[in-house]
Amino acid sequence: MTQSPSSPPLSPRHRWKVLAAGVAANAAFSVAFSGIPMTAVLMRTGYQLDNAALGLVLGLMGLGIAVSELPWGLLTDRWGDRPVLLAGLGSTAIALVAMALWAAPGAGHVPGLGVLGAGLLLVGLLGGSVNGASGRAVMTWFDAGERGLAMSIRQTAVPMGGGIGALVLPFVALHFGFAALYGLLALLCALSAAMSWAWVHEPPIVPHPKTTEAAAPKTGPLRDVRVWRIVAGIGILCAPQFAVLSFGTVFLHDFGHVGLGTITAAMVVVQVGAMAMRVWSGRWTDRRRNRPAYLRACSALSVLLFAGLAALVMAAGTEAPSAPLRLALIALLAVSGVCVSAWHGVAYTELATLAGAARAGTALGMANTSVFLVCFVTPFSIPHLLALQGWPVVWLAASACALVAMPLLVPRRNAGPGACTAELAQKVAKTALSRST
Repeated sequence: MTQSPSSPPLSPRHRWKVLAAGVAANAAFSVAFSGIPMTAVLMRTGYQLDNAALGLVLGLMGLGIAVSELPWGLLTDRWGDRPVLLAGLGSTAIALVAMALWAAPGAGHVPGLGVLGAGLLLVGLLGGSVNGASGRAVMTWFDAGERGLAMSIRQTAVPMGGGIGALVLPFVALHFGFAALYGLLALLCALSAAMSWAWVHEPPIVPHPKTTEAAAPKTGPLRDVRVWRIVAGIGILCAPQFAVLSFGTVFLHDFGHVGLGTITAAMVVVQVGAMAMRVWSGRWTDRRRNRPAYLRACSALSVLLFAGLAALVMAAGTEAPSAPLRLALIALLAVSGVCVSAWHGVAYTELATLAGAARAGTALGMANTSVFLVCFVTPFSIPHLLALQGWPVVWLAASACALVAMPLLVPRRNAGPGACTAELAQKVAKTALSRST
């Protein structure tokens, strides 16, 4: 997409409006895909679901995003960001209105599992448009020295939307019902589409002689083994994050015997903490040029934290936890959730830089396909792990995923400063895992 010849040229400062529109688009959809799981306890009651059915429907929206991400990314590289954002956000709003009309439980009426699952799957298929499109806009509007910060700000939209969802959606579902919840989500998507229509345009074509940037690779992202490796690492490291976001509320309610207000506060802390860490990490790694070391450290710390959470659950046993132990469970879950959500902007910047700005939509689509396949598999798998060995094996599996993701995200030769610390953490984590099992 190009600007109309009659349109006035856009100032370089316009890039911040483009970024704001991208953040709004991602946040609006994040309220849906991160916020709806925050109502899991209410959804289980309102739709009369067991844990297995709950995990399935929560995962279907992630499956829809995963299936659509790569096609949306390819379309973004071909058509540009603006038409993809407008089409995706507009159709998502329509799908959510349809859910408010036909897929919300009411007095004497409980929609079937198929209706609910199909609705969430469709929302995922259409809403997946926002991820690659707004990410490509960052790569085309911002220079290499600002992309880490800009991409991390853009990635704060996910925990921002999740925090809004955790704070607002349980209240709306409890007091006004799921029809009002879906209607609110449709309104947010429509408003963000209006921002995209007003602000998202292709950047002016100007030379950047001072920019030191690697030449675009000759091989496309789909044929680049290095891109696939990072894509796999990003997806696997998201498994612990989705475990916290999809079943963290159920864990605190069923195992920790925590009230709804405290659960909501804990989930908001996770999302706000992740948002702050993403902004800080983007700026910090831009200045120090140490993205690989940062990614490795986040992975190693996640291994340790989730192994520690499993150990704490085993220490609690089968009895209701005492007040101090309950506080420790809430705190450790929140810290684990923040840590395993803090690296996204840095990893996506590394991936998009490797693929090149012209192919960023495709590369980010590949990453989001990986991420949301995991988003489907994680809540679908957790009820089976619970039936097998309970919550300790759930958090041990989360720790193992972080351990597997570490060498995929950052090969040993690129670990840079901090590699020794990360290697030590990895060895300690392996020991903790072996002792716990």
